[in-house]
Amino acid sequence: MAEVLVYVDHVDGSVRKPTLELLTIARRIGEPVAVHLGAGADTAAPVLAEYGAAKVLTADAPEFADYLVVPKVDALEAAVAAVSPAAVLVPSSADGKEIAARLAVRIGSGIITDAVDVEAGDEGPVATQSVFAAAFTTKSRVSKGTPVITVKPNSAAPEAAQAAGTVEQLAVTFGDKATGTKVTSRTPRESTGRPELTEAAIVVSGGRGVNGAENFPVIEALADSLGAAVGASRAAVDAGWYPHTNQVGQTGKQVSPQLYIAAGISGAIQHRAGMQTSKTIVAVNKDSEAPIFDLVDYGVVGDLFQVLPQLTEEVKARKG
Repeated sequence: MAEVLVYVDHVDGSVRKPTLELLTIARRIGEPVAVHLGAGADTAAPVLAEYGAAKVLTADAPEFADYLVVPKVDALEAAVAAVSPAAVLVPSSADGKEIAARLAVRIGSGIITDAVDVEAGDEGPVATQSVFAAAFTTKSRVSKGTPVITVKPNSAAPEAAQAAGTVEQLAVTFGDKATGTKVTSRTPRESTGRPELTEAAIVVSGGRGVNGAENFPVIEALADSLGAAVGASRAAVDAGWYPHTNQVGQTGKQVSPQLYIAAGISGAIQHRAGMQTSKTIVAVNKDSEAPIFDLVDYGVVGDLFQVLPQLTEEVKARKG
């Protein structure tokens, strides 16, 4: 069976959920081989094996932490040379897409970004993408070289499938450009206790209809009752009501949760492009003609300040 490289997204060995999704997808097209770069391989290896990694290639060097993406590209290039994989799967984060693009150039291969599914095909892996602001779905494959594919979070449910998870050292030679861009400082992200926006199974977002930063607690209350992440439209973040790091949309973060609740969001194309691949979409808006209602699975025409508190209390009651 052909091997499939999976780039491991982790924090000091704590494997993030998109990597487990990639291992699940990789099993459809071959035998997963995880590539773990940086500290924490001993912690990560059992988890990677639990989700199907037959092998775990590891490399640890200061360059992975002290410099930006080029050292990781060097390592993945070495992994491709060592394994000759059927494909390379990378999470569709900002760093992930840059790593994938640089790798594709290095190895002379085609690249597909922001896939929402990958399946085996007669002539290589076939990726499904949501394109043109999620108005169309396409299926495509790479016709040259080793396919490099980035996959959006929440594209598959992680499924455990115990494998050997044999740990092997990966020999990496860093090029001259590996140390070109140095990380000079880091500031830990302030924890909200909520899931990461791009990885969350449920997202509750507020828009212009929230009408002020002082009113966003009604969005947060519903999100907290559901164990959800909080998002915001571009109008809301541009007005200073919520941090730009929480913006959902074409110029913000793209999300694909199991449930997306849009409150006070009209549904402009810019916002739709960032959330239209969500599995179930619910909208609450006073304007029955709002474009968001053309997209949703369930729509509530009403005042979000009346609807959301009632929904929050109902969720709490059912949980309690």
